[in-house]
Amino acid sequence: MLAYVSVALLSLGLLALPGDVSAQSAPAQERRLMVGVDAVREEPMNQTIDVLGRLVAREAGVVAARVAERVATVEVEVGDRVAEGEVLARLSDDRLAGDRQLQAAAVEAARAAVVRDRANLAKARQTLDRLEQLRGSTAYRKDRAEDAERDVEIARATLARADADLVAATAQLDLAGIALSDATIRAPYDGVVTIKHLTAGAYARVGDPVVTLLNDSEIEVEADVPADRLAAVPPGTPIEAEVQNGGHLLSTVRAIVPEENPRTRTRAVRFALVQGQMDYTIAANQSVIVHIPIGGTRAVLTVSKDAIVRNGDRDAVFVVVDGKAVNKTVQLGESLGSRYEVLQGLALGDVVVVRGNEGLRSGQPVQPQS
Repeated sequence: MLAYVSVALLSLGLLALPGDVSAQSAPAQERRLMVGVDAVREEPMNQTIDVLGRLVAREAGVVAARVAERVATVEVEVGDRVAEGEVLARLSDDRLAGDRQLQAAAVEAARAAVVRDRANLAKARQTLDRLEQLRGSTAYRKDRAEDAERDVEIARATLARADADLVAATAQLDLAGIALSDATIRAPYDGVVTIKHLTAGAYARVGDPVVTLLNDSEIEVEADVPADRLAAVPPGTPIEAEVQNGGHLLSTVRAIVPEENPRTRTRAVRFALVQGQMDYTIAANQSVIVHIPIGGTRAVLTVSKDAIVRNGDRDAVFVVVDGKAVNKTVQLGESLGSRYEVLQGLALGDVVVVRGNEGLRSGQPVQPQS
Protein backbone atom coordinates (compact mmCIF):
# COMPACT_ATOMS: atom_id res chain seq x y z
CA MET A 1 0.00 0.00 0.00
CA LEU A 2 2.88 2.41 0.81
CA ALA A 3 4.43 1.76 -2.56
CA TYR A 4 1.20 2.79 -4.31
CA VAL A 5 1.06 6.11 -2.31
CA SER A 6 4.69 6.91 -3.17
CA VAL A 7 4.11 6.30 -6.85
CA ALA A 8 1.07 8.59 -6.74
CA LEU A 9 2.95 11.40 -5.02
CA LEU A 10 5.80 11.14 -7.50
CA SER A 11 3.40 11.37 -10.42
CA LEU A 12 1.91 14.57 -8.95
CA GLY A 13 5.33 16.10 -8.31
CA LEU A 14 4.63 16.50 -4.56
CA LEU A 15 7.33 14.24 -3.29
CA ALA A 16 10.95 15.24 -3.79
CA LEU A 17 13.59 12.64 -4.05
CA PRO A 18 16.75 12.98 -1.95
CA GLY A 19 18.85 13.69 -5.08
CA ASP A 20 16.53 16.42 -6.57
CA VAL A 21 18.74 19.62 -6.54
CA SER A 22 16.16 22.03 -8.05
CA ALA A 23 13.73 21.55 -5.16
CA GLN A 24 16.40 22.29 -2.54
CA SER A 25 18.17 25.38 -4.18
CA ALA A 26 17.66 29.00 -2.93
CA PRO A 27 15.31 31.38 -4.82
CA ALA A 28 16.85 33.00 -7.87
CA GLN A 29 18.18 36.54 -7.38
CA GLU A 30 15.76 39.46 -8.17
CA ARG A 31 16.35 40.93 -11.62
CA ARG A 32 18.05 44.38 -11.67
CA LEU A 33 16.00 47.22 -13.21
CA MET A 34 17.75 49.48 -15.75
CA VAL A 35 17.34 53.12 -14.62
CA GLY A 36 18.68 56.50 -15.68
CA VAL A 37 20.57 58.40 -13.00
CA ASP A 38 21.94 61.86 -12.33
CA ALA A 39 24.12 63.31 -9.58
CA VAL A 40 23.23 65.90 -6.98
CA ARG A 41 25.49 68.85 -7.71
CA GLU A 42 26.30 72.31 -6.43
CA GLU A 43 25.35 75.35 -8.49
CA PRO A 44 25.35 79.12 -8.00
CA MET A 45 21.91 80.66 -7.47
CA ASN A 46 20.82 84.27 -7.63
CA GLN A 47 17.82 85.34 -5.61
CA THR A 48 15.33 87.00 -7.93
CA ILE A 49 11.86 88.48 -8.10
CA ASP A 50 9.62 88.00 -11.11
CA VAL A 51 8.45 91.11 -12.96
CA LEU A 52 5.95 91.01 -15.80
CA GLY A 53 7.44 92.53 -18.94
CA ARG A 54 6.77 92.68 -22.65
CA LEU A 55 8.67 92.45 -25.90
CA VAL A 56 8.81 95.75 -27.77
CA ALA A 57 10.24 96.73 -31.13
CA ARG A 58 12.84 99.46 -31.20
CA GLU A 59 11.63 100.48 -34.67
CA ALA A 60 7.91 100.41 -35.37
CA GLY A 61 5.31 102.87 -36.57
CA VAL A 62 3.35 104.38 -39.42
CA VAL A 63 4.90 105.12 -42.79
CA ALA A 64 3.01 108.24 -43.93
CA ALA A 65 2.53 110.08 -47.20
CA ARG A 66 4.69 113.19 -47.59
CA VAL A 67 2.70 114.64 -50.51
CA ALA A 68 -1.02 114.90 -51.19
CA GLU A 69 -1.95 112.80 -54.19
CA ARG A 70 -4.07 109.90 -55.41
CA VAL A 71 -2.76 106.41 -54.58
CA ALA A 72 -1.75 104.64 -57.79
CA THR A 73 -0.62 101.28 -56.38
CA VAL A 74 0.18 99.64 -53.05
CA GLU A 75 2.98 97.16 -53.60
CA VAL A 76 2.78 95.20 -50.31
CA GLU A 77 0.31 93.19 -48.25
CA VAL A 78 0.01 92.59 -44.52
CA GLY A 79 2.70 90.16 -43.41
CA ASP A 80 5.13 90.99 -46.21
CA ARG A 81 8.74 91.35 -45.16
CA VAL A 82 10.46 94.33 -46.77
CA ALA A 83 14.01 95.64 -46.85
CA GLU A 84 15.07 99.23 -46.28
CA GLY A 85 14.44 101.26 -49.45
CA GLU A 86 11.95 98.79 -50.93
CA VAL A 87 8.86 100.35 -52.57
CA LEU A 88 5.73 100.19 -50.42
CA ALA A 89 3.34 102.27 -52.53
CA ARG A 90 3.27 104.67 -55.47
CA LEU A 91 1.23 107.86 -55.69
CA SER A 92 0.07 109.34 -58.98
CA ASP A 93 2.96 111.53 -60.19
CA ASP A 94 1.69 113.16 -63.40
CA ARG A 95 0.83 116.45 -61.69
CA LEU A 96 4.06 116.39 -59.73
CA ALA A 97 6.08 115.75 -62.89
CA GLY A 98 4.34 118.67 -64.61
CA ASP A 99 5.06 120.96 -61.67
CA ARG A 100 8.72 120.01 -61.82
CA GLN A 101 8.84 120.93 -65.49
CA LEU A 102 7.33 124.32 -64.69
CA GLN A 103 9.96 124.90 -62.04
CA ALA A 104 12.70 123.83 -64.42
CA ALA A 105 11.45 126.43 -66.93
CA ALA A 106 11.42 129.06 -64.19
CA VAL A 107 15.05 128.29 -63.44
CA GLU A 108 15.99 128.79 -67.08
CA ALA A 109 14.14 132.11 -67.16
CA ALA A 110 15.95 133.23 -64.00
CA ARG A 111 19.30 132.30 -65.51
CA ALA A 112 18.49 134.33 -68.61
CA ALA A 113 17.53 137.32 -66.45
CA VAL A 114 20.87 137.06 -64.66
CA VAL A 115 22.71 137.09 -68.00
CA ARG A 116 20.68 140.13 -69.17
CA ASP A 117 21.19 142.11 -65.96
CA ARG A 118 24.87 141.28 -65.89
CA ALA A 119 25.17 142.71 -69.42
CA ASN A 120 23.25 145.87 -68.40
CA LEU A 121 25.64 146.35 -65.48
CA ALA A 122 28.61 145.99 -67.78
CA LYS A 123 27.10 148.56 -70.19
CA ALA A 124 26.47 151.04 -67.36
CA ARG A 125 30.02 150.67 -66.14
CA GLN A 126 31.33 151.16 -69.65
CA THR A 127 29.40 154.42 -70.02
CA LEU A 128 30.66 155.64 -66.66
CA ASP A 129 34.25 154.81 -67.58
CA ARG A 130 33.99 156.81 -70.81
CA LEU A 131 32.68 159.86 -68.98
CA GLU A 132 35.44 159.58 -66.39
CA GLN A 133 38.02 159.66 -69.17
CA LEU A 134 36.69 163.10 -70.18
CA ARG A 135 37.21 164.52 -66.71
CA GLY A 136 39.31 167.72 -66.93
CA SER A 137 38.30 168.45 -70.53
CA THR A 138 35.68 170.88 -71.85
CA ALA A 139 33.55 167.91 -72.97
CA TYR A 140 33.19 166.61 -69.40
CA ARG A 141 29.74 167.16 -67.87
CA LYS A 142 29.30 166.49 -64.20
CA ASP A 143 25.54 165.84 -64.35
CA ARG A 144 25.98 163.14 -66.99
CA ALA A 145 28.71 161.48 -64.91
CA GLU A 146 26.47 161.47 -61.86
CA ASP A 147 23.63 159.95 -63.90
CA ALA A 148 26.02 157.24 -65.12
CA GLU A 149 26.98 156.43 -61.54
CA ARG A 150 23.31 156.02 -60.60
CA ASP A 151 22.78 153.79 -63.63
CA VAL A 152 25.61 151.52 -62.43
CA GLU A 153 24.04 151.28 -58.96
CA ILE A 154 20.63 150.44 -60.47
CA ALA A 155 22.17 147.77 -62.74
CA ARG A 156 24.07 146.29 -59.81
CA ALA A 157 20.86 146.06 -57.70
CA THR A 158 18.91 144.58 -60.62
CA LEU A 159 21.58 141.89 -61.05
CA ALA A 160 21.46 141.08 -57.34
CA ARG A 161 17.68 140.67 -57.61
CA ALA A 162 18.12 138.39 -60.63
CA ASP A 163 20.66 136.28 -58.73
CA ALA A 164 18.21 135.93 -55.83
CA ASP A 165 15.41 134.97 -58.22
CA LEU A 166 17.67 132.27 -59.68
CA VAL A 167 18.39 130.88 -56.21
CA ALA A 168 14.65 130.85 -55.40
CA ALA A 169 13.76 129.19 -58.69
CA THR A 170 16.46 126.56 -58.15
CA ALA A 171 15.12 125.86 -54.66
CA GLN A 172 11.58 125.49 -56.05
CA LEU A 173 12.93 123.05 -58.62
CA ASP A 174 14.61 121.03 -55.87
CA LEU A 175 11.36 120.96 -53.88
CA ALA A 176 9.44 119.83 -56.93
CA GLY A 177 11.99 117.05 -57.43
CA ILE A 178 11.64 115.99 -53.79
CA ALA A 179 7.85 115.93 -54.10
CA LEU A 180 8.12 113.82 -57.25
CA SER A 181 10.49 111.46 -55.44
CA ASP A 182 8.13 111.31 -52.43
CA ALA A 183 5.39 110.01 -54.70
CA THR A 184 7.23 106.69 -54.42
CA ILE A 185 6.89 105.62 -50.78
CA ARG A 186 9.75 103.42 -49.60
CA ALA A 187 10.47 101.44 -46.44
CA PRO A 188 12.60 103.48 -44.02
CA TYR A 189 14.01 100.30 -42.41
CA ASP A 190 13.83 96.52 -42.62
CA GLY A 191 10.60 95.14 -41.21
CA VAL A 192 7.24 93.45 -41.62
CA VAL A 193 4.04 95.15 -42.78
CA THR A 194 1.50 94.83 -39.96
CA ILE A 195 -1.28 97.15 -41.23
CA LYS A 196 -2.20 98.31 -44.74
CA HIS A 197 -4.05 101.62 -44.39
CA LEU A 198 -4.69 102.62 -48.04
CA THR A 199 -5.59 100.93 -51.30
CA ALA A 200 -5.24 101.99 -54.92
CA GLY A 201 -7.58 104.83 -55.85
CA ALA A 202 -7.72 106.39 -52.40
CA TYR A 203 -6.56 109.96 -51.88
CA ALA A 204 -3.65 110.42 -49.51
CA ARG A 205 -3.20 113.73 -47.77
CA VAL A 206 0.08 114.85 -46.28
CA GLY A 207 0.68 112.79 -43.14
CA ASP A 208 -1.93 110.12 -43.89
CA PRO A 209 -0.74 106.61 -42.92
CA VAL A 210 0.02 104.28 -45.81
CA VAL A 211 1.28 101.17 -43.97
CA THR A 212 2.40 100.30 -40.45
CA LEU A 213 5.85 98.74 -40.33
CA LEU A 214 7.54 96.79 -37.53
CA ASN A 215 11.20 95.85 -37.39
CA ASP A 216 11.12 92.40 -35.78
CA SER A 217 14.91 92.05 -35.90
CA GLU A 218 15.32 94.84 -33.32
CA ILE A 219 13.18 93.58 -30.43
CA GLU A 220 13.99 94.10 -26.78
CA VAL A 221 12.33 93.59 -23.40
CA GLU A 222 10.67 96.35 -21.41
CA ALA A 223 9.58 95.86 -17.80
CA ASP A 224 8.41 98.13 -15.00
CA VAL A 225 10.86 97.43 -12.17
CA PRO A 226 10.26 98.60 -8.58
CA ALA A 227 12.39 101.65 -7.88
CA ASP A 228 13.93 100.08 -4.77
CA ARG A 229 15.29 97.20 -6.91
CA LEU A 230 17.03 99.34 -9.53
CA ALA A 231 20.33 99.30 -7.66
CA ALA A 232 20.63 95.59 -8.52
CA VAL A 233 20.23 96.14 -12.27
CA PRO A 234 22.75 98.75 -13.49
CA PRO A 235 23.27 98.96 -17.27
CA GLY A 236 25.07 95.89 -18.58
CA THR A 237 23.65 93.49 -15.96
CA PRO A 238 22.78 90.07 -17.49
CA ILE A 239 19.12 89.20 -16.97
CA GLU A 240 17.09 86.13 -17.89
CA ALA A 241 13.54 86.40 -19.19
CA GLU A 242 11.00 83.63 -19.69
CA VAL A 243 8.45 83.63 -22.51
CA GLN A 244 5.00 82.06 -22.46
CA ASN A 245 6.01 78.86 -24.28
CA GLY A 246 8.59 78.09 -21.57
CA GLY A 247 11.59 79.31 -23.53
CA HIS A 248 14.28 81.47 -21.98
CA LEU A 249 15.80 84.66 -23.34
CA LEU A 250 19.15 86.06 -22.30
CA SER A 251 19.39 89.84 -22.15
CA THR A 252 21.36 92.70 -20.64
CA VAL A 253 20.12 95.94 -19.13
CA ARG A 254 20.38 98.61 -21.84
CA ALA A 255 18.80 101.62 -20.17
CA ILE A 256 16.71 102.73 -17.20
CA VAL A 257 14.14 105.34 -18.22
CA PRO A 258 14.48 108.30 -15.80
CA GLU A 259 10.73 108.64 -15.24
CA GLU A 260 8.95 107.04 -12.28
CA ASN A 261 5.31 106.02 -12.11
CA PRO A 262 4.00 107.80 -8.97
CA ARG A 263 1.26 105.22 -8.43
CA THR A 264 3.30 102.02 -8.70
CA ARG A 265 6.73 103.47 -7.81
CA THR A 266 8.27 101.68 -10.78
CA ARG A 267 10.50 102.72 -13.66
CA ALA A 268 10.64 101.32 -17.17
CA VAL A 269 13.81 99.34 -17.85
CA ARG A 270 14.89 98.27 -21.33
CA PHE A 271 16.76 94.96 -21.78
CA ALA A 272 18.65 94.27 -25.02
CA LEU A 273 18.40 90.65 -26.14
CA VAL A 274 21.60 88.74 -26.75
CA GLN A 275 22.11 88.28 -30.51
CA GLY A 276 21.04 85.06 -32.16
CA GLN A 277 17.71 84.69 -30.31
CA MET A 278 15.42 86.25 -32.91
CA ASP A 279 13.02 83.69 -34.42
CA TYR A 280 9.39 83.38 -35.46
CA THR A 281 8.28 82.51 -31.90
CA ILE A 282 9.12 86.02 -30.67
CA ALA A 283 6.72 88.86 -31.38
CA ALA A 284 6.26 92.44 -30.28
CA ASN A 285 3.86 92.92 -27.33
CA GLN A 286 4.41 89.31 -26.22
CA SER A 287 4.41 88.94 -22.44
CA VAL A 288 7.55 87.75 -20.67
CA ILE A 289 8.59 87.14 -17.06
CA VAL A 290 11.79 88.97 -16.17
CA HIS A 291 13.85 87.57 -13.29
CA ILE A 292 15.24 90.60 -11.45
CA PRO A 293 18.09 89.82 -9.00
CA ILE A 294 17.52 90.96 -5.41
CA GLY A 295 20.55 89.50 -3.63
CA GLY A 296 24.03 88.10 -4.01
CA THR A 297 24.99 84.76 -5.51
CA ARG A 298 25.09 81.70 -3.26
CA ALA A 299 26.00 78.04 -3.86
CA VAL A 300 23.17 75.52 -3.43
CA LEU A 301 22.68 71.78 -3.90
CA THR A 302 20.41 70.96 -6.82
CA VAL A 303 18.61 67.88 -8.05
CA SER A 304 16.96 67.20 -11.40
CA LYS A 305 13.22 67.79 -11.56
CA ASP A 306 12.86 64.34 -13.16
CA ALA A 307 14.08 62.73 -9.94
CA ILE A 308 11.18 64.07 -7.83
CA VAL A 309 8.52 61.52 -6.92
CA ARG A 310 5.49 63.11 -5.28
CA ASN A 311 3.66 61.07 -2.68
CA GLY A 312 0.77 63.10 -1.39
CA ASP A 313 2.25 66.21 0.21
CA ARG A 314 5.70 64.62 0.45
CA ASP A 315 8.57 64.99 -2.05
CA ALA A 316 10.95 62.06 -2.36
CA VAL A 317 13.70 60.71 -4.58
CA PHE A 318 15.28 57.30 -5.13
CA VAL A 319 18.98 57.30 -4.26
CA VAL A 320 21.18 54.50 -5.60
CA VAL A 321 23.03 52.93 -2.64
CA ASP A 322 25.04 49.69 -3.13
CA GLY A 323 23.12 48.80 -6.29
CA LYS A 324 19.69 49.36 -4.74
CA ALA A 325 17.16 52.20 -4.99
CA VAL A 326 16.53 53.73 -1.57
CA ASN A 327 13.55 56.06 -1.16
CA LYS A 328 14.44 59.31 0.64
CA THR A 329 12.24 62.21 1.62
CA VAL A 330 13.61 65.59 0.55
CA GLN A 331 12.81 69.22 1.21
CA LEU A 332 12.99 71.37 -1.90
CA GLY A 333 13.59 75.09 -2.35
CA GLU A 334 13.44 77.33 -5.41
CA SER A 335 13.34 76.20 -9.01
CA LEU A 336 16.49 76.67 -11.12
CA GLY A 337 15.46 75.92 -14.68
CA SER A 338 15.24 72.12 -14.95
CA ARG A 339 16.45 71.56 -11.37
CA TYR A 340 15.33 72.21 -7.80
CA GLU A 341 17.26 73.57 -4.87
CA VAL A 342 17.70 70.87 -2.19
CA LEU A 343 17.30 72.10 1.38
CA GLN A 344 17.34 68.74 3.21
CA GLY A 345 17.60 65.02 2.49
CA LEU A 346 20.47 64.78 -0.01
CA ALA A 347 24.23 65.30 -0.06
CA LEU A 348 26.62 66.47 -2.74
CA GLY A 349 27.42 63.62 -5.15
CA ASP A 350 24.36 61.47 -4.33
CA VAL A 351 23.22 59.51 -7.38
CA VAL A 352 19.45 59.73 -7.90
CA VAL A 353 17.13 57.96 -10.33
CA VAL A 354 15.73 60.29 -13.00
CA ARG A 355 14.35 57.74 -15.48
CA GLY A 356 12.50 54.56 -14.61
CA ASN A 357 11.46 55.70 -11.13
CA GLU A 358 7.77 55.20 -11.86
CA GLY A 359 6.63 52.24 -9.75
CA LEU A 360 10.12 51.72 -8.34
CA ARG A 361 10.20 50.14 -4.85
CA SER A 362 12.59 51.12 -2.09
CA GLY A 363 15.32 48.46 -1.83
CA GLN A 364 14.79 47.19 -5.36
CA PRO A 365 18.06 46.31 -7.18
CA VAL A 366 18.84 48.66 -10.07
CA GLN A 367 21.36 48.95 -12.86
CA PRO A 368 22.28 52.67 -13.20
CA GLN A 369 22.82 54.31 -16.59
CA SER A 370 24.06 57.88 -16.95
